[in-house]
Amino acid sequence: MLSSELNADLHSHSIISDGVLAPAQLAARAKSNGVKLWALTDHDEVRGIPEARAAALDLGMRYIPGVEISVTWAGKTIHIVGLNIDETNQSLVDGLAKTRSGRESRARDMAAELASRSGILNAYEGALKYVGNPDLISRSHFARYLVEIGASANVSDVFRHYLAEGKPGYVPHRWATLSDAVGWIRNAGGVAVVAHPGRYDLTPLAFDAFFTEFKNLGGLAIETVTGSHTVDQYDEYTKIAAQYGFLSSRGSDFHSPQDAEIDIGCLPALPSMAKPVWETWV
Repeated sequence: MLSSELNADLHSHSIISDGVLAPAQLAARAKSNGVKLWALTDHDEVRGIPEARAAALDLGMRYIPGVEISVTWAGKTIHIVGLNIDETNQSLVDGLAKTRSGRESRARDMAAELASRSGILNAYEGALKYVGNPDLISRSHFARYLVEIGASANVSDVFRHYLAEGKPGYVPHRWATLSDAVGWIRNAGGVAVVAHPGRYDLTPLAFDAFFTEFKNLGGLAIETVTGSHTVDQYDEYTKIAAQYGFLSSRGSDFHSPQDAEIDIGCLPALPSMAKPVWETWV
């Protein structure tokens, strides 16, 4: 089997951030779907890694410690995945704690916006019901509550109508800088990866500036096959990876069985022309 054909899922979330499954449950689901190489990449949080690692080892599945860091770049929120990190690295731990700070006040502001602009009351309290980690309340928790009360049919609709930029419940937050995020990952011995680049509303000129800065900072890879990319984007971003000299990563970005665009471990293989980020790990 070619390395690019390996069933690697290197982007997934547990209840430690905004997923709904415990790390061990997520490991079991990955294993049952044929995953051979798995990473838990919770948002701005690494406290699920010990449980995830132990569960993966018990299941005979290779585990890669990871994280997904929220970044503000040119006024946009962009996510950078760190793979094969040392989750105990103090620079990384301190940086993630700093990035998580402010989520509580942002969440209360989101609830106030939803109440004043859409008449949706008690959204903060409703979102809290879905929070597994008190340090990390996110838009996904609000989205699940809005689905619960019938404001939208599904989580994707909630984001489109309430929580995206310019919508009634959107409140911007200043995240880490790109330099900080890549630096924390590299200090922890990891590989920095641009998560789901096809999701970002950037012009071609802005994308070039972003990818160039990311590479100059030491970023090594981008996700080419991921849950929110279209089939055409698999090849598009594999070609972009080659253009900039990046490796290719693969990950479902799985959060929940109810909300998933694609289940963990169920993506197609990387295109044959891709250079997998995991080539030196397996």
